[in-house]
Amino acid sequence: MSHCSSILIFYDVFNCNLISKCLFKSVYEQKQGLCLACFSFTCFLLLLQEDGEERSSGMMLLQEEEEEEEDSGGEEEARQQLQPRKAAWVDEDDELEEEVDMRQRHRSGLMKGAAEAVMSTQKLQQRMKEQFQKSMGGTPSWAQTSDHKKKKKKAHDDDDDDEEEEEDDLLRRTGNFVASSESLPSGILRMKKCLHANSARPSEDKLTTVQFHPSAQVVMTAGIDQSVSLFQVDGKTNPKIQSIHLERFPVHKARFSLDGETVIATSLRNRMFYLYDMMEGRVVPVPSVRGLNEARVKEFSVCPDGGALLLTGTNGYVHLLTLKTNEVVRSMKINGDVSGVAFSHDGSRVFVNSEEGEVYVWDMSSSRCVSRFTDDGCVKATSIAASQNGRYLACGSQAGVVNIYSQEACLNSTNPKPVRAVMNLLTSATSLSFNPTSEILAIASRVEDEAVRLVHLPSLTVFSNFPVAKRKIVYRASCLDFSPHSGFFSLANNKGHAPLFRLLHYPDF
Repeated sequence: MSHCSSILIFYDVFNCNLISKCLFKSVYEQKQGLCLACFSFTCFLLLLQEDGEERSSGMMLLQEEEEEEEDSGGEEEARQQLQPRKAAWVDEDDELEEEVDMRQRHRSGLMKGAAEAVMSTQKLQQRMKEQFQKSMGGTPSWAQTSDHKKKKKKAHDDDDDDEEEEEDDLLRRTGNFVASSESLPSGILRMKKCLHANSARPSEDKLTTVQFHPSAQVVMTAGIDQSVSLFQVDGKTNPKIQSIHLERFPVHKARFSLDGETVIATSLRNRMFYLYDMMEGRVVPVPSVRGLNEARVKEFSVCPDGGALLLTGTNGYVHLLTLKTNEVVRSMKINGDVSGVAFSHDGSRVFVNSEEGEVYVWDMSSSRCVSRFTDDGCVKATSIAASQNGRYLACGSQAGVVNIYSQEACLNSTNPKPVRAVMNLLTSATSLSFNPTSEILAIASRVEDEAVRLVHLPSLTVFSNFPVAKRKIVYRASCLDFSPHSGFFSLANNKGHAPLFRLLHYPDF
């Protein structure tokens, strides 16, 4: 066999590339005197050396490429974090400057003056965004950008570090660590009279509702003038956020939902009620409720779980209405007509007060009456309220007497005795409200002017400096409420105003 044929056979065996062909040719030209075995062995060694060099150089190149990819990936990730995201799609029509007529009823609340009768779409969008942030007390978490969330998380981590440093500092020091008590003192309640909560838009008729938003610094008023209004609470100007008009619907009662995103409003002689979606700015009428055999929907309470309403019916009935399907899921009945209902702090129990002076305690999970007692000395009951700390239960009567009970005694005894009978009202006690810290009980009568008292619960005494005796401020109060952290107290009166008071003992809204 010739040398050329040996080279071809060897090439086929090792599947050499173009560089190996050149290598074989060079060896063949320089080593023509070698025998076939020596020639093959020499080529085999050269191939092994070349393959090893290629593998080592390939590994080095691969490692360098991986390092370059990691560096470029890190730089790209950092560049993406620094650069704001671009919109995936842009509508060209959004860039066109369109003028909007602001004099229409549903837009007039966004105007700040007569000069804004016409507004551009961009400015209107910004105004609606500002109004939404005011009503929600800031930008919601779902609307925050990723950079804002990262800053917020970093600030939270810094606060945690500061707390750890404070704890360490506490362990390093010696001395007197007993501070003065922060409990509310009795006798004189430090407070300041503020501008009316609804001064930006007083009601044309008497107010029936005043309520603070559960999370935002906002207060709601509603009344016989067929309107529901929202105001930002700052104690100085209390600017109006929004006002909605319900045609031929004098509002008897309005309440925020538990999450504060919806307003429920009922009327005096109407079976229909309204749901106002604050997030979408949409008013939804509910003309009828499936499974409800009542001529009207007037009194109701929002259940602590947030998903249902407890409607007060006639002939002693109370109906549980689910807001998901707007239908009655079950009903409970007491003897006589219902004068008021109050939930326990955890929502597992509901106290139902009958006009005959009997209080029924119902278990919400089983819809069973687990206890029943008679309000001490009551001839006709008018109101009931329970404290948020689960300690007190207050029952008001037509004689103006308000009995304060221990909730524990009411749950475990069929004949509980009141821990205190408040007799500072001379007319029917129609409104009762505990503050969130369960240190104050506000009681009022809508029958007489200035018939409002504030009770200091730890001492079970009445504050002596409210209301002010020199002049009329309160008039006839039909509704009372405290802000989420007791910083403000307000009431709705028959003059269409919502007097607002700053309780100086409490630092927060």
